[in-house]
Parts: sequence; structure tokens; C-alpha cells
Amino acid sequence: MPKIIQMQSPGGPAVLQIIPSDLRALRAGEVQITQDAIGLNFVDTMIRRGQYPMTMPAVPGFEAAGTVTAIGPDVSGMSVGDRVAYFFAEGAYATERVISTAPLVHLPSDITNEVAATFLAKGGTAWMGLRGLYDLKSTDVALVLGASGSVGSILSRWAKSLGATVIGIAGSPNKLSKVTAGSTYAFHSQDPDIAANIRAIAPDGVDVVYDFVGQAMFDLGAASVRDGGVIAAIGYASGQASTNRPDFARRAIAVRSGGSPQYVRGQAVGIATNELWAAVRSGIFDDLKTARYRFDEITRAHDDMDSRRLTGLPVLIT
Repeated sequence: MPKIIQMQSPGGPAVLQIIPSDLRALRAGEVQITQDAIGLNFVDTMIRRGQYPMTMPAVPGFEAAGTVTAIGPDVSGMSVGDRVAYFFAEGAYATERVISTAPLVHLPSDITNEVAATFLAKGGTAWMGLRGLYDLKSTDVALVLGASGSVGSILSRWAKSLGATVIGIAGSPNKLSKVTAGSTYAFHSQDPDIAANIRAIAPDGVDVVYDFVGQAMFDLGAASVRDGGVIAAIGYASGQASTNRPDFARRAIAVRSGGSPQYVRGQAVGIATNELWAAVRSGIFDDLKTARYRFDEITRAHDDMDSRRLTGLPVLIT
């Protein structure tokens, strides 16, 4: 019988409960899928804590991959047996589900369901940073704040493979080794000479700052970006920073933000996923480990995410 992970109210990992759930009848434009792998993302913990609005009871999760098992009315271009994935559709924490075809993408034969669920949302967010918020060039110097995190580690390696000079910043010394492999230069935020070290690499300032941290490191990004540069504010792990600064206008600094669904949609979905799968095939992410959790280990997975104990990119295996 299909199972879902449901929460009745916000709270800690223990609010996530596995329960059986009947699938409703298919409507026009919908398919039924069996999900083999479910992506785990930071936004899932925000939902669980009540920081992201969802009507209760709620099934968290936005990303998964699986196989089509039934087709509803008025569905074209999709057949039973097709392998598909999606990166932004509520209710992903399920072994089986009914879903609109709109967010689904077909998977190439050489991209496994696990790889798709591990990389699609995070890689789509990285693509948004590299192509949507700022069109990174091989001559650019990029500063990545939070380069040891899931999306930061993907973006850093991708940016470096495009020829850019990447300065990766870890949140602490024990995370520095995670940043070194994906960056041209690597530092940790507790280094008292960090600002001077960045300026030694980019005397006029970096071209773009990719900020996955927010409040705790925003001052460093603001001090490091060149006049006319861009701060791509993608994540807020330490809280959202105030970006309304008088000197930004004088220095012509642009602060850009947004979610990947705003940028990876329409024709951009095909472009982004094709570029992501090409990057996966190239091997630039091969050193990134995967942290696999069984479906019934969801509370442990969320506890590890809360405590920053992840040993790799997290994915839930059904």
C-alpha cells in the first residue's frame, strides 16, 4: 500500500509520521508514479518548522524521481514505464503519488532515478545562479559563501569547470576540506585575514558573490564584490540579511535573488536539465558523496540536516 510522510503540525523531526495513504483517481493531465528516490532539501526543514506556509496536515518534500504506472485523461507525450523526475511539486514524501505532468521531466537512460532525485533541485538552483541571476563567464572571479553546503558544493564545481576562478568559503575549519576540492582557492569564515586574502586574489573585488549563508556572511560578500558587481542571494542558512545599503547604489552593486522555479521554467527547464546532466556525465561532481536514508529513516535524516551532520548530498530511498 502507498505510504506518505505526513505532519499534523510544525515541530521537530518527530512530527514526521509515516502513514498508509490511498491514491485518488487520476484527473485530466495527471499520471500516477512510483517513486524510487526523494530529494531532501533545506526548504523541507523550513516546512517542518513552520517557516514555510503549508496547510496542515501536510506532506513535505518538493523533489523525487520514479516510474509512471498509470496515465490519466488528456495526457500526451508520456507512457507507462517512463522514468520521470520533478524538482518543485509539493507532497514529494511518498512512495507513490498522483501528480500533474506539468513539472515532470523525462530522464535520460544514463541518469538513474537516485542521481536525478539527488541533483535535480540542487543542480537547478545552481544553474539559476550560474545562468539566471548572473551569467558566469570564464574570465570571472566568483566568491561562494557556504561552499561546503549541498548547493554551494555543486555550484562551486560547476563554476570552476566553466573556467571561472572560484573562491570557496567554508563556515568552519573542519569543513574546509569539502571546499578545497571544488574551488580554486578555499578559506574558512573564522580566518581573521579572510577579507585581505580575498582582496589579494581579486584586488578590485570579485565579479559575483554567491551567498548561501545570508546574515552571518553578508558583510564579507558586500566588502568583497567589485563596483558594478552582483550579489546573488540564494540561501539564508543564518537568516536573511538586510540588502538595503546606501553604498550599493553608489557602487552600482546589484543584489539579485529568487527561487529556481522562477528561472527554471518553460523552455529553460530543458536547457537547465540538459546542462545539468551534461555536467553530471562529465564527472565534475564525482567526488561529492551521497547520504542515503531509507524511507523509514526520515526523522534521522531531518535530525542530521538540523544538526548539520550530513555526510553528503541527502536522498531518501523508498
